Amino acid sequence: MSKVTEISHPLVLHKLSMIRSKDTGSKDFKELVKEISMLMTYEVTRDLNMEEVEIETPVCKTKCKIVAGKKMAIVPILRAGLGMVDGVLSLIPAAKIGHIGLYRDEETLKPVEYFCKLPKDIEERDVIVVDPMIATGGSACDALTMLKEKGARNLKLMSLIAAPEGIQVVQKEHPDVDVYIASIDEKLNEKGYIVPGLGDAGDRLFGTK
Repeated sequence: MSKVTEISHPLVLHKLSMIRSKDTGSKDFKELVKEISMLMTYEVTRDLNMEEVEIETPVCKTKCKIVAGKKMAIVPILRAGLGMVDGVLSLIPAAKIGHIGLYRDEETLKPVEYFCKLPKDIEERDVIVVDPMIATGGSACDALTMLKEKGARNLKLMSLIAAPEGIQVVQKEHPDVDVYIASIDEKLNEKGYIVPGLGDAGDRLFGTK
């Protein structure tokens, strides 16, 4: 079973409380999502492989640790996932960016791909899939399935908040994918919204409904 990590750092929780407030406007919401994403990236990348190199400081030569040349990719699930990209890039500026757009057919309930653009060498990269919320888990599972079909193998899922029901679905369908969450909320309501949640992340990021 995949590992679920709830990142309960005080700064993450403080900023998360601010974006939950209905009085937080679009400008501040965007900045806070970026900041939380950056803070979460610190934990998501904790297991990156390191290698030792020799450098010369102004004083002497010494051996230091650097990231071992890992190729990485950030893949937001459109559209709300876009709000998290800049925060991750602030710590991993060399990462390539892919995009996945999905919707569910109302009759078949199966995912329909309307946009997918990935790095050509996606199978060689460590991939961080970003989406602010895991509610039912459907979109996350569909995106992960699509990435695997395109050749991706090393996948992590990063979200701001999640419902327990959604996490269970992701773990069941993708037991090899570790999940990183800032907060695991109480439940889904009868309309499929996360409680207490933060509303619709896409609407609040972009000021549209």
